[in-house]
Amino acid sequence: MSFETLVTVAFFIGALLPSIVLHELSHGIAADRMGDGTARAAGRLTLNPIAHIDPFGTVILPGLLLLPRLFGQAGTPVFGYAKPMPVDTRNLRDPDRQMMWIALVGPLTNLFLAMLGGLGLRLAGGGEALAAAQGPGLAGFLFVFVFVNVLLAVFNVLPIPPLDGSKVVARFLPGRARNVYRSMEQYGALFLLVIFFLFPGVIFSIIDPVVSGLLELIVR
Repeated sequence: MSFETLVTVAFFIGALLPSIVLHELSHGIAADRMGDGTARAAGRLTLNPIAHIDPFGTVILPGLLLLPRLFGQAGTPVFGYAKPMPVDTRNLRDPDRQMMWIALVGPLTNLFLAMLGGLGLRLAGGGEALAAAQGPGLAGFLFVFVFVNVLLAVFNVLPIPPLDGSKVVARFLPGRARNVYRSMEQYGALFLLVIFFLFPGVIFSIIDPVVSGLLELIVR
């Protein structure tokens, strides 16, 4: 196992954890501002990552996706998620519309973080920094940070429960179909396992062009 591999793995871990914590925290803050204090009462409106760790989404799934890289093999992009932010829709004035915006603020937060990382790359030296982005230095970490946040933003808008995109789609479904669709969220971990380990080519053939386009826009 090379030093470069260890650095790359460390970069992914260092970029992923704060990105998914801020993603979930943004959901909680949005819900709190819209009248639901459930997340605040549960102690989730905090930057402390321990409050947001999901055993599968924050530890097991990223670990499995990083495993091939530890042995010098190419793998699927590294993805993870934190413990879902609790929201009680009974406290919202317009639950369907407000839940859509509460869901969208997560991917938008990741896009904002990606843009901050891109700005950091430019301040670090622009083209020269980008040329060094595969190395072990600051530019390398910033590039991974941008990539992770772009991936989180794009992947989370897919209409697959429990991803944020499913809550946007639910907004426009009729009542019975909406209830069935939302009930699928309890199988979210299973859906993600199927996506990443059985049919990764299908999903990534869809999101890769979007991720690549956003990366080009942000880091060039």
